[in-house]
Amino acid sequence: MKVVRWLLGRLILTLNFIFSPKSMKRPAEEQAKVDSEINNMSLYQFEACPFCVKVRRSMKRLNLDIAVRDAKNDATFGNELEQQGGRRKVPCLRIEENGQVQWMYESNDIIAHLEKKFA
Repeated sequence: MKVVRWLLGRLILTLNFIFSPKSMKRPAEEQAKVDSEINNMSLYQFEACPFCVKVRRSMKRLNLDIAVRDAKNDATFGNELEQQGGRRKVPCLRIEENGQVQWMYESNDIIAHLEKKFA
């Protein structure tokens, strides 16, 4: 089963590389504003997770350079996700606004939030 998961993961990453979406273009001042807004966000993910790939593709389409944290291969991020977010589940978008931290799980919810805020 491990081999099958590894092969599927590599296939997903290869297809994502080949069919990578184009980023939207914004005027420089608008992009600078967006960049400052995403400084308080980070995406906890596993590299080959299909739902994580889905969120990263949406981020690329929206031209969002959100910090990506590998919760599988970096124990610090994995522990941070579990202890602060409440569970070790990916993808998870960490949003800090006005001193409050929100942990958003579920790829569709993350994508809907990003599109509502930045599309």
